Amino acid sequence: MAQYKGTMREAGRAMHLIKKREKQKAQMQVLKQRIAEETILKSKVDKKFSAHYDAVEAELKSSTVGLVTLNDMKARQEALLREREVQLARREQLEERRQQLELQREKERKRARQRQIRGLSFSFNDFDDGDGSAEGSENQTGAGAGAGALVPAKKNLGKNPDVDTSFLPDREREEAENRLRDELRREWEAQREKVKSEEMEITFSYWDGSGHRRTARMRKGSTVQQFLKQALQGLRKDFRELRAAGVEQLMYVKEDLILPHYHTFYDFIVSKARGKSGPLFNFDVHDDVRLLSDASMEKDESHAGKVVLRSWYEKNKHIFPASRWEPYDPERKWDKYTIR
Repeated sequence: MAQYKGTMREAGRAMHLIKKREKQKAQMQVLKQRIAEETILKSKVDKKFSAHYDAVEAELKSSTVGLVTLNDMKARQEALLREREVQLARREQLEERRQQLELQREKERKRARQRQIRGLSFSFNDFDDGDGSAEGSENQTGAGAGAGALVPAKKNLGKNPDVDTSFLPDREREEAENRLRDELRREWEAQREKVKSEEMEITFSYWDGSGHRRTARMRKGSTVQQFLKQALQGLRKDFRELRAAGVEQLMYVKEDLILPHYHTFYDFIVSKARGKSGPLFNFDVHDDVRLLSDASMEKDESHAGKVVLRSWYEKNKHIFPASRWEPYDPERKWDKYTIR
């Protein structure tokens, strides 16, 4: 009997050990699966941040070419990291917004299909578009023939006219807006080119201490340099000092302002630019307003511009009228005329 009891105890201990080992195996299996999942997740995160770090490092290298201080390099690195974090946050927000819009569109499509299904009816009143009672009576007369007909599908059936959907993407609306924008742009460009191609007569004086008045016909889209080139061709035969001069040696002075060569007459016309003694957009002949009336009063009268050699200006810029001349500044406004 004692031997039998000892054998039973050994068998119980063996069963206990077997169950304990099985439990340990199950725990080890769960632990292995958890470690594998964490490893996969960590690899994905590492890849994401590795790509992010590589982009930051590449941009940091490109922005720190040459000798830079350690503080500057740290500041640029921190700025780039902050910028990349902001970009990642924006991408996440855009992705979340896109998913929301996709869900909303799916809901709209489901509601549209439901409304379309509800719109399928055998009622003859659905065929009457309100054009008259005769059509309705014909439908009622032909009830037997029209019993199997369905209501034709309507365009844009999926949109509820009572709901504001302007914030949602609409391909048709965007295409219509783009077409209108392109049409307006083409019309504006055509009108601008038409104005630029118009000819006008420019009255000017070659100034060498006294005026020698001339005229020239130019397009409104011509530059000051093109005007000076044409004026120089007509002046060379009458003035010896201009025979060896080039366009770059000439200045065009209008309303006591020295106009740059690259500006076009159209620029002054369209902006209604003004000078110290009159408008820069009028090129017809007027006497000098400073000699006729009070120059402190704003007028639309203008006088002929002056074509001047730079060498003459450098020698006489301390003498009137050259002492009044100064370079044209488009940011400066001449609302009132003053006499110096």
